[in-house]
Formats: sequence, C-alpha cells, structure tokens
Amino acid sequence: MPARPADLVCTVPTLPQAALIYRLSGDTNPLHAEPQLARKAGFERPILHGMCTYGLVGYAVMKSLADGDPSRMRSLAGRFSAPAFPGESVQVQMWRETDGVAVRAQVSERGATVFDNGFAEIG
Repeated sequence: MPARPADLVCTVPTLPQAALIYRLSGDTNPLHAEPQLARKAGFERPILHGMCTYGLVGYAVMKSLADGDPSRMRSLAGRFSAPAFPGESVQVQMWRETDGVAVRAQVSERGATVFDNGFAEIG
C-alpha cells in the first residue's frame, strides 16, 4: 500500500441486522447469525459475510471514482484481513495509481483493517 495519506476516503455504514439480511443471498452459515456459535469460533459476536464487506468496498470505489457507474468497474481484488461486524462503519481508503486504484478498508471503531492490499481498475 502507498506510504502517503489516502487520496480519497469513503465511509460506508452497515446496519446491525446486515448479516441477517445478507443471509437471504443464500449464505446461511450460522457464523453470521448465531451468537453462541460465533463465540465458539473465537468472535465476540456474529461476523459480516466476506462478500458483503467486498461489496461495500466495491460500492465505495464505484461511488468515489466511477461516478456511481457500475459499468466502469473493471476489477477489484484484495485480501480479507479481519472480520467486520454488522453495525460497524467501513472506511475505504483509496490511492490513485498510474494503472488503477490501491484500496484498503478499515473499521476505525476497532482500528481493524478488514480488506487489505486491494487494487481496482476503473474504465
């Protein structure tokens, strides 16, 4: 990731019930809905689906750098580095690079980086 401050930052809030709503997409893993199972797995509470976090990052990049036009998003890749929890705000940091956009997402409430070493191509 670039050593300079981000060129753009977009904060995307999530709803406390986001993981329950996201289950409607077909991912019914109980880690996202059952507090006891989440604690047994080492989490303080149910975690947000990775694909939901990925979607939040993509939304922030599209909104900030593609004028909200999804057809301009060519690619988005990165690494999930920590879970996000429903109800947290995801702060997406973006750096303009010659061939695209470097991306990192953090949850500032916990100081956790949830998506790292990301890169997006915008057309």
